[in-house]
Amino acid sequence: MAAAEKQPVTGAGPFNGILTWVDARFPLVSTWREHLAEYYAPKNFNFWYYFGSLALLVLGIQIATGIVLTMNYKPDANLAFGAVEYIMREVPWGWLMRYMHSTGASAFFICIYLHMFRGMLYGSHRKPRELVWIFGMLIFLALMGEAFFGYLLPWGQMSYWGAQVIVNLFAAIPFIGPDLAIWIRGDYVISDATLNRFFAFHVILLPLVLLALVGAHVLALHEVGSNNPDGIEIKNRKDPKTGIPLDGIPFHPYYTVKDIFGVAVFLFLFAIVVFFAPEMGGYFLEHNNFVAADPLKTPQHIAPVWYFTPYYSILRANTINFLWVDAKVWGVIAMGISVMIFFLLPWLDRSPAKSIRYRGPIFKFALALFVVCFLILGYLGTQTVTEGRTLLAQVCTVIYFLFFLLMPWYTKIDKCSPEPERVTMR
Repeated sequence: MAAAEKQPVTGAGPFNGILTWVDARFPLVSTWREHLAEYYAPKNFNFWYYFGSLALLVLGIQIATGIVLTMNYKPDANLAFGAVEYIMREVPWGWLMRYMHSTGASAFFICIYLHMFRGMLYGSHRKPRELVWIFGMLIFLALMGEAFFGYLLPWGQMSYWGAQVIVNLFAAIPFIGPDLAIWIRGDYVISDATLNRFFAFHVILLPLVLLALVGAHVLALHEVGSNNPDGIEIKNRKDPKTGIPLDGIPFHPYYTVKDIFGVAVFLFLFAIVVFFAPEMGGYFLEHNNFVAADPLKTPQHIAPVWYFTPYYSILRANTINFLWVDAKVWGVIAMGISVMIFFLLPWLDRSPAKSIRYRGPIFKFALALFVVCFLILGYLGTQTVTEGRTLLAQVCTVIYFLFFLLMPWYTKIDKCSPEPERVTMR
């Protein structure tokens, strides 16, 4: 950091001497200035820019409630279900901590999906933010792993059999699959060893990975600057005297106040779900998960939690054996590619315009069709298999992949409107 940036704390105040002393030894005030008070963000942020900060809020809720829950939880196959019941019935406010944690898991994915959608809307994956997008996708993968490992911990019927199904997917991988599945389980079946290692991954390993990736995501974002609904790089036009972007405003207090309003609305809706509909009709907490795990009794319909169901539908849509490879293997491959293909988005998108405001009709139609298919796949993943549903899932799966595979072509020929030189306030 340059000497000019390491400015002493100014202004009258009882703690300024302490802050000056601390800042000379630790970049406290300078970090505040660089990432909040003197971080200039575009002045035209809109509704879609709430979900990044809300995802950070939910991460804090999950860590705080998770710590409380681990104080009374026992990662033992004979005691885990009873420990959850003890938390719900005997621990003071334990039911609230459990419902906040389970609701927070779904809220986290809602915020992440909307945050990703906003990036696709306004071209936040485009140059110079490729690394920001990659860190964001790594956060998404880590979050999927965190949710999967945590799903087994209540040791209910759906937890047990859901984990059994998902781990068995790894066994479909040629050559290494069976050994990999045994390594993940720590046993030949889902057992006490599986519960212990999933607990360690969920409580220690992946939270540390998530925090590190979130820090890298924010640092990379602040290095290149935030995108905006116009897709204009505000760093390209600065005041010649002050060096401040002409279309930027300090993140604090303008966007901290804006985010506080978003947090208030979010917490209001979050509280309604926690207090009045924590199960959300079986989508947030399945009814079978209130029954203790029974290895000898398989539920009639096993489905993952709603935030995994689009990819589960893609897995089930593959029904044809091809090149002497079982359909299940092709399903696992398709499911993996459907997640990993998002990493290539910065290089697949060839449009001359970043923001959807100035893109042509082809991209707008393709994105709308992609979202509709994603939602349909999510719904189909919660339902039992029929011929009609399988056919619909296959059509949506093809459209899902064509959205990405044809993107270099249709984004290049799409007729875009000229971008403005300065950001607009619409």
